[in-house]
Amino acid sequence: MKIEKFAAIDIGSNAIRLLITNVIIKKGFPIKFLKSSIVRVPIRLGQESFTIGEISSKNIVKIVKTIKAFKHIIKVNEVKSFLAFATSALREANNSKEVIQQVKRKTKLKIEIIDGRKEAKVISLNNIFEVINKNRTFIYVDVGGGSTEFSIIVNGKRKKSKSFKIGTVRMINKMISKDIWDKIRDWIKSNVRNDNKIALIGSGGNINKIFKMAGVMETKPLTLINLNTIYNNMIGMTYEERIINLDLNPDRSDVIIPAAEIFLKTLEWSGSSEIYVPKIGLADGMIRLLYKKRTSRDR
Repeated sequence: MKIEKFAAIDIGSNAIRLLITNVIIKKGFPIKFLKSSIVRVPIRLGQESFTIGEISSKNIVKIVKTIKAFKHIIKVNEVKSFLAFATSALREANNSKEVIQQVKRKTKLKIEIIDGRKEAKVISLNNIFEVINKNRTFIYVDVGGGSTEFSIIVNGKRKKSKSFKIGTVRMINKMISKDIWDKIRDWIKSNVRNDNKIALIGSGGNINKIFKMAGVMETKPLTLINLNTIYNNMIGMTYEERIINLDLNPDRSDVIIPAAEIFLKTLEWSGSSEIYVPKIGLADGMIRLLYKKRTSRDR
């Protein structure tokens, strides 16, 4: 048996995350990806990027400090290889080049800014069907702070993907027009017509938290009724009450409601009534991308 460690740094709109994963390789057995460590630092880059158009010097300092800390963790864990991807917050910041240059100069780490199409493609590398029956149609929905990635998956194969500029940080800043909702609705309806077996697969920290709140068994779906009940309970509370009563972190208590709204709208427009939540996302896809690159080099 061979064990290799890979790491992924995901620089998002609401937080920066480090995932370290053990890849277990044994001849005659499927490859196993076992999460070893997850570190999340809540830096809301999207708040600045989407409203004033750039990342402040204060948050650039925070990014540098976070990356330095992550590099120490990566080194101690003897990680074989790692990637650092940034999504919509840095993608849309006017000073993104300056941020990347400063991080590289002070940490020796190169950040790659990826577009929505690549983000959806990397997310879809995850083998979500290890615990879910793949013989049906799914809409994979990854809700972030600045964008939401949708993929249509049929019999385990990704057929179409689309990224929309709608996310939880944009929504709490009232930056979403009716037009964007209409575009999402039309895209969903045009891609899942006459399919009565459709289900959602949800990813992102907010749907993971909602799933945990619902107390659903890991292999079972979160139902529309469950989600509606939790959503109505949350909107009946203040920001502070959600922190105290629901054990939500301060940086989660505001964005979890718009995330629930995106999932509720997707359920409505697709005609589905259930969401599978396998607790995977961009960082998990990055790990699989690293392993894929490693195996292709070894051939």
